[in-house]
Amino acid sequence: MLKAITLDNPASAKRYMFMITWPIFIEVFLQMLMKLTDVFMISFISDEAVAAVGVVNQLMTFMFVLFNFTAMGAGVVVSQYVGANDKEGIRRTIASAVTINLLFGLGVSLFVGLNRHMLLGLFSLEAELFAYANNYAMIVGFALFAHAMILTLSSLLQAMGFTKDVMVSVLIMNILNIFGNYVLIFGALNFPQLGVTGVAISTASVRILIMVGMFFLLVKRLPVRMPFSDFFKLKKEFASKILNIGVPSAGEQLSYNVSQLVLTVMVTTLGATALATRVYSQNFLSVLVIFSLSIAKGMQIFIGQLVGARKEDEAYQYMFTGFKFAVIVTVIIGSLFALFGRQIFGFFSDDPQLIALGSTIMIIELLLQPARTGNLVIISALRAAGDAKFPVLVGIAVMWGILVPLAYLFAIVLGLGLPGIWFAMLIDEWIRGSLMYFRWKKKRWMNKRLVKGPTQA
Repeated sequence: MLKAITLDNPASAKRYMFMITWPIFIEVFLQMLMKLTDVFMISFISDEAVAAVGVVNQLMTFMFVLFNFTAMGAGVVVSQYVGANDKEGIRRTIASAVTINLLFGLGVSLFVGLNRHMLLGLFSLEAELFAYANNYAMIVGFALFAHAMILTLSSLLQAMGFTKDVMVSVLIMNILNIFGNYVLIFGALNFPQLGVTGVAISTASVRILIMVGMFFLLVKRLPVRMPFSDFFKLKKEFASKILNIGVPSAGEQLSYNVSQLVLTVMVTTLGATALATRVYSQNFLSVLVIFSLSIAKGMQIFIGQLVGARKEDEAYQYMFTGFKFAVIVTVIIGSLFALFGRQIFGFFSDDPQLIALGSTIMIIELLLQPARTGNLVIISALRAAGDAKFPVLVGIAVMWGILVPLAYLFAIVLGLGLPGIWFAMLIDEWIRGSLMYFRWKKKRWMNKRLVKGPTQA
């Protein structure tokens, strides 16, 4: 049974938004916890191991963006079909999304696994860091297709309203990942002590297991029976709708992640301490965006269903409700991080230079967070409404016209180091966030829906 939106009154709408969002919050928290757990457990090996795995994960994040173009596009299209109560549209969109991302994921997995030396060579890593990174990238790289499928399957389940299913799946993934890391890093329970290689084996194995489980869960949750043969039939109409949202959305995220890769290359020239500080900072700061991401993902489902049901005026108002809540919470948490920055970094490292640098980054982040929250929430809302091209055009222009040049100027030319890169990120986020806010206010996104109006059950 579909969990389609009901709008009998504002109270029921807000209750529905809460019901689909709270499991997403737990899911996002668990995703962040898994990253933090990996960093914490790898820190027992060395700071160099943390830095090396962090570089590989930066590269993998770039690949995840490529996978996400189908996941995001399909999620938006399915949510609009749910709002329109079109079960046939849901079935055909899901079949197209799964097929596209499986094939694409397999292709990317082979490319990364076979070309890891060339890809890692972009970062000019020291010999010890390169050895760690190469072992990790080889194993995780060949299993990337599993993560591609997890992204797609999660997006499809959430678009239909089954956010609890995704939450439970990620909880299981966390438990398995912690167990796998523990026994393979430290050689517990008579397992071999494999260090960074053990983390890679654990990550790859868990992703494959969860992928299989989520696929069967999706088939079970479908509102209509789907023959297995449907996954071998791509319908141009539905694939086109997915790509019309997915490609621009991926373009915006791709631009962001490529710019972050460029920044990482800059950081590697600043030394191992700066690189390790950036890796630690990014993982700690992931806690700050938990609320923003969960609200953004919930908003994408909620607004997509509202737009599919031809209730754009309601969508306009509810975006601001979610946005205000996300900003307030992230600022409160960011203040705590800024206040206790030294203690937080000191828990993971005993390097005084790293601790001092990290605590400075936490203060800059407090100023950056409201704008980043705006970008996450409002871009998701625009995408859900079918307005996916504007964010990518703005993103490319600002990231490459302002962020990257300013980062080089501040960090390298003026010698500000890692804080200089964060100052450039601060300016970038505020410019883009302001532009997204005014786009939503002007209602240019209205009448860009991808599906026809509601149909009777």
